Amino acid sequence: MDLTESYKTALPEAVRERYEVRETRNAAAILASIHPGEFSEIVSVLSDFSLSRTDLINPGGSESQLAARLNKAFRDLGWREGRHDTHVTSILRVMPHRPAGETQPTEIKTDVISEGYKVDNVKNRVALDVEWNAKDGNLDRDIGAYRSLYDAGIIDAAVLITRTQDDLRALAVRLATDAGVPGAAKRLGTTTTTNLAKLLPRMTRGDGGGCPILAIAITAQCLEGR
Repeated sequence: MDLTESYKTALPEAVRERYEVRETRNAAAILASIHPGEFSEIVSVLSDFSLSRTDLINPGGSESQLAARLNKAFRDLGWREGRHDTHVTSILRVMPHRPAGETQPTEIKTDVISEGYKVDNVKNRVALDVEWNAKDGNLDRDIGAYRSLYDAGIIDAAVLITRTQDDLRALAVRLATDAGVPGAAKRLGTTTTTNLAKLLPRMTRGDGGGCPILAIAITAQCLEGR
């Protein structure tokens, strides 16, 4: 699947200078056109966000401080965590056989419930996840959820906030060395954590199906006090 570039006109230049952005199916233009309120909130959160030195020196944990800050910013604007479950009821109607004295059909019901994956933030028909430094398998979970939500007609587009790899790794090593804890930045150098390089192959091979996906990667340009 070819990537599109509607974000070059939909997103403000100030955002594009600080983040690396990729998209499928003109996701930015769709969000700006169909959901201008949510799109404006995304731009606002990205504009206000800054990367702290602590984020780079100690990026781990079940939910890093960085991811928690971003999620809180969206929750303060009315976004909420969501989960899409599928409940399918199958009904077999067995018709009566009147010579046997049967007058009414018999129904045999079978219920199948499939619990879906959670999405960090949902508002109206937009889904958004923050994947700063988690296991890269989370990307499969997120994109699979977007595809299911889109196919079910629940969302129109999705946003995935992650990070770049090489520039942040170099910055983390430098900051950790300056702080006298050179081993603290090690986790950002692993090849099994979420980042834009891991996300792009999933986008280009069409894992999201028809769902437009906007990927926004935090870069070294987001560092506070630059």
